[in-house]
This record gives sequence, structure tokens and C-alpha cells, in this order.
Amino acid sequence: MTLHLRPTQFVDTPATHPDGGVARLAGGMLWFAAYEVIERSRRRTVPVAEIANLGPGAAAIHARITAPRAALTIGERTLRFDQPMVAGILNVTPDSFSDGGTLQDDPEAAAAAGVAMAAAGAAMIDVGGESTRPGAALVWEGDEAKRVSPVIERLLRAGTLVSVDTRKGAVMEAALALGPVIVNDVSALLWDERAAGIVARADAPVILMHSPDPKRGPHGGDGYANVLTEVYDWLEARIEAVVAAGIDRAKVIIDPGIGFGKSLADNLALINGLALFHGLGCPVMLGVSRKRLIGALSGEAPVAERLGGSISLAVKGAEAGVQILRVHDVAETVQALRVWRGLRDRALVG
Repeated sequence: MTLHLRPTQFVDTPATHPDGGVARLAGGMLWFAAYEVIERSRRRTVPVAEIANLGPGAAAIHARITAPRAALTIGERTLRFDQPMVAGILNVTPDSFSDGGTLQDDPEAAAAAGVAMAAAGAAMIDVGGESTRPGAALVWEGDEAKRVSPVIERLLRAGTLVSVDTRKGAVMEAALALGPVIVNDVSALLWDERAAGIVARADAPVILMHSPDPKRGPHGGDGYANVLTEVYDWLEARIEAVVAAGIDRAKVIIDPGIGFGKSLADNLALINGLALFHGLGCPVMLGVSRKRLIGALSGEAPVAERLGGSISLAVKGAEAGVQILRVHDVAETVQALRVWRGLRDRALVG
């Protein structure tokens, strides 16, 4: 029987609990006292101190959940995962749902916007040259590479940590030829059969995002019986597959793919259950900035008026131990996280 563990009953400080009564989440800033144990349709709560009673499978998942996430060295930059950080979204496309067209065909302005986001507190800049909104047209890999390469080159020269948001092997190769970058693939290296080999040979970090049918596109799928555990199991299988292809597991980051082939109810279930994904033993990225679910929950607010919802979901992610928050509004999100961290720091000392 497949078993899943979701950390729950988070506490302010371990100091007020007996030894072994709480555990630290992924080496970060959060402590928890219990697990929600999910076995098919059955759910129950088990104290952390009793997890060994569930057998070796549960003990192995517990070890992954509590193990600190190793820092990544990317060129001269180090990416640490002991507190939540921000990845700034930099689209150089004509048709992205939020800010498409504003920086297209102007690499200098795009790179300057990326540097400004880094100065505002973004730990990395995620550069994309193809929209993944529903109904977006497929971009030829040569055109996509021409869009992102000059921007990435300028950002790397400025000392900015960069990820390239692409599902195409040729675009990955073009970006990696410029310097050390992270590959962020909405298809989890499934859309292009060359992609896994390219990432493995470059020894690059990679972000694997869930979507229901990535070989066809990011917005397919036929629904879920249990979206939380099904997405988890899919990502677990992808991690094992890319490791078998030669990618270092310590360089894998996962993303549950909020909004990609999922209903509003599915998205809310995933966000409420985010802590489950620490059982995969990898850092977690959450991308919810300005997404349609915010409009659906706020009187159909247009994209430009979704800052409040984006901040709310970012803090929700931080409270679930998410390590990377992919956002459009960097300064505002960084400020929210600094306040959140201040509250956490004070709570830890009582």
C-alpha cells in the first residue's frame, strides 16, 4: 500500500517540546509535531515521535522530509535552501499572460529589469522566451533561443543567477553555452527527448514541473482522483527517471505545477497540501504569482490587480516550507517574506 506523509501541527519553537516530539522541516525555519498519514483514501494523524511505528517506508520518507537541502553552487553563486527565496519572472515574449510584449526585442531593457529584480532581493531570475498560457502558439526553438540568449548573457555578466524557462533542448544548450544556469522545464524534461541528456552532460541544476501530459502540452489532462498524491507520485517517478539519465538528484528542484492542467479545486488542494512534497527530498518551487485562481477567488480580478492574492499565496508557501517562490512582483514579495521571517525568528526564541 502506497503511503504518503504530510507534515502538520507546525509549532513556533522546539524548545517547549520534549526531545523527539518535533522535527525540523528540510533544514529550514519550520518545526512540526505530527504527520497526516495518507494511505489511499484513509487519512490519520500520527505524532512525529511515533513515525518509526509505521515501518521502514515511513522512516525513509521522514528522513527525506527532515534532511537539510544541500546548497547549490552555480558558477560563482551559491543558492541556499534554509529559508524561502524569490525567483523573479522575466518574460521576453509577445504573449505571456501577465507581462508579454513589454520587454520583447530589447535585451538591454530586459536585462536591466532582471538586474533590478536581483537588486530588490530576487535570488535568481527566471528568463522565458515562450508563453505557457493556455492556447499559446508553439515557438520555434531558434526564435526562442534568440529571444533569451542575449538577455541571459547580459545577466550573467552582471553576476546575476539565472534560470532558463524552456522545454526545448536547443534552447537549453544555447543558454548553458553562455555560462552556468539552472534549467526550468515545465515538461519535466519530457517534451524534448534530448533534454535530459543535455542537462546531465552540463551537470546543471534542473527544475521539474508537473503537468498532466507534458509531451503534448502543459494544459491537458483528464482530472484526478486525488490530485495531491497523484502529482506527488508523478514527480517521484520523474525524479527517478532523470537520476537514471545521469542527473544528480542533489541538483533537482520540483514544482507541483499550479494552474497547469488543473481545476480550481485541484490547485487549492495542492496549495493546502504543499508540505507533502518535502517527502521527495528535493527543494520545492511554487509558481502562483498573478495566476487565474487568484482572479477566480477575488471577483475575477484582472491580471494587473492580483498582487494581494499573489502575496497571500507566497506567504502560504513559506508557511509550508517552500524554498523558492517564483513571482512577478519581487520587491513586494521580498518585503512580505522579510516580515514573515522576522516573526519566525522571534517565535523561535520564545
